Amino acid sequence: MSEALRIANCSGFYGDRFSAALEMLEGGPIDVLTGDYLAELTMLILWKSRTKDPDAGYATTFLRQMEEVAGLAIDRGVKIVANAGGLNPAGLAMKLRQLLERLGLRAKVAHIEGDDLLPRVGELQAAGHDLRHMDTGRSLADAGVEPVSANVYLGAWGIVEALSSGADIVVCPRVTDASLVVGPAAWRFGWARDDWDRLAGAVVAGHIIECGPQATGGNYSFFSEVPGITKLGFPIAELREDGSSVITKHPGSGGLVSVGTVTAQLLYEIQGRRYINPDVVTRFDSIQLSSEGSDRVLVSGVRGEPASDTLKVSINYIGGYRNTMTFVITGLDVEAKAEIARRQLFDSLGGEAAFEHVDVQLVQNAEAIAQLRVTVKDRDAKKVGRAFSNRFIELALSSYPGFFTTTPPEAETTYGVYWPALVPAGLVAQTVVLEDGRRLGVGEPPRRPWVEEGVDDSHASIPDLGPTRRLPLGAVFGARSGDKGGNANIGVWARSDDGYRWLEAFLTVDRLRELLPDAAELKINRYALPQIRSLNFVVIGLLGEGVASSTRIDPQAKGLGEFLRSRIVDLPAGLLEDAPAAAPRT
Repeated sequence: MSEALRIANCSGFYGDRFSAALEMLEGGPIDVLTGDYLAELTMLILWKSRTKDPDAGYATTFLRQMEEVAGLAIDRGVKIVANAGGLNPAGLAMKLRQLLERLGLRAKVAHIEGDDLLPRVGELQAAGHDLRHMDTGRSLADAGVEPVSANVYLGAWGIVEALSSGADIVVCPRVTDASLVVGPAAWRFGWARDDWDRLAGAVVAGHIIECGPQATGGNYSFFSEVPGITKLGFPIAELREDGSSVITKHPGSGGLVSVGTVTAQLLYEIQGRRYINPDVVTRFDSIQLSSEGSDRVLVSGVRGEPASDTLKVSINYIGGYRNTMTFVITGLDVEAKAEIARRQLFDSLGGEAAFEHVDVQLVQNAEAIAQLRVTVKDRDAKKVGRAFSNRFIELALSSYPGFFTTTPPEAETTYGVYWPALVPAGLVAQTVVLEDGRRLGVGEPPRRPWVEEGVDDSHASIPDLGPTRRLPLGAVFGARSGDKGGNANIGVWARSDDGYRWLEAFLTVDRLRELLPDAAELKINRYALPQIRSLNFVVIGLLGEGVASSTRIDPQAKGLGEFLRSRIVDLPAGLLEDAPAAAPRT
């Protein structure tokens, strides 16, 4: 191994580019290959697969990737750590051993258990743990629902134990995304469980590379600056013993690793200044970024605090059934045509009150075409199935002029509801299961009670930076947005100190409400991160009960940041020097 530990990511979600595992192994020297396969929605997808096949419940693409690359990884001494185990890490570990035997390869496979709390939900509730929703405060019992999955976010020390026991491939269940990097780093450098700053530095590195090419120019606001954008390389974190790291990529691969691309990914799906991980609380307001040359960004100065005494649990339950159909409306009198369609549809269905939930959205653009998107939900599948969607087609010859729909009649689908809760960390125990069947307990870090951090807002006067022009906010500033359960986050960053001074004063919570009408009535928390010239906003409840249940066109808020950048404001003309060459100038 080199002095630095080179950790390469080959997956940012279940369904990411299949060839990335081979690309990362063939593209240059690495020490560890990681893959992140588990989003909040993925746990529900894996549950559905397991209802059809009890032996399923893991990311099947990982197994196919290993068939392609396991031999190369073994030859090069590359460790593999992935959370592809999902709801069935033992099943995936068994399949991997069978695969290796069939290929004539020798490698040790270990898996981790302890995240699955579903069999213990009743026991926990009886012991007084209410599993209250983290945003609403409602207890799970009061909701009167039956969970189909309940998985606690585990930390890195099970990975450390597995690697220390000689494992070549570590199959993880629902560990945090960053743990895939923290574990190998803590193992390699022999960090203690209270090496808060080093652990926090690894958490930051893990957060940066967890979403794959989002750190190398993917989904980047200033995409015109990204070379080779048609096929981006995946990121590498070179971890150092002091917890600092360099983010880079393989030479010759597409994309860009810059302070900007790294900043954008740092802001993805975070909340406050303190980033809570099972093993350490990371101060995101301490992060320092600097260029170390072409496609190399140094991450340093990260401070950590003792781990929280509670762990987050991702609970899912089936909320019922849903269906969505869309009218297309063109030309004149869009609103009047939409009203006719809505009345005709629901008059034929017994009114909107016949359904437990109705969501109607009229989406218009400048090309004289609009979509009237109608979603219904109900616990009665028959109400929202073909009995609902057929009514759309029945109106084809008797409604507004230019009538057509985007799809034929569709059957109902089940939808899940995400329920985030907390449990005392002392109730959760990780176990490492080795190839020979031995089960190893995992020690936990010292912990302390979590104290809620305060939000902030600007009361400063907007600095006078000279004449202003009416321009999109995104002519100068970048943004990255995403989902946190039923909430959405929007990170906005500046490319200069003057830009940040102006942004920090200008973009208050009230201003954000003006620029984002959908958020006007919702609670918004703002957090300033001056070290990386950024602001982060968390919009509470924008996504309802989470992505699987949301009726929004953009249920994961992926486009929210770009919408914000499109809003016209009075921008200081002097800041246009910060703009990329392709930014609008008039």
